[in-house]
Amino acid sequence: MKSLPEHHDLETLSVLVEGRVQGVGFRAATVRQAHQLKLGGWVRNLPDGRVEALIQGERTAVDRMLSWLLQGPPAARVTGVSHTETPTDRHYERFEQI
Repeated sequence: MKSLPEHHDLETLSVLVEGRVQGVGFRAATVRQAHQLKLGGWVRNLPDGRVEALIQGERTAVDRMLSWLLQGPPAARVTGVSHTETPTDRHYERFEQI
């Protein structure tokens, strides 16, 4: 039986997505994708037109999410994705739009 990852097995990244990423269903699609990958964290719009996300989960799932964010949903036009590792003691049980 597979157990849940320990906190120290989790990778947490802060991600900024640039391009035409607001008003195109980007956040809702990000939530759906994160749920499929069993990731925790959140996604939100920023006032400057970018989308910010905090992604937490097993490294392979986080990598798959980063790859997905490079494209986003069909109506989006992603021009850049940057991320930084964000050490935290917090464990996100869910992924949600904030």
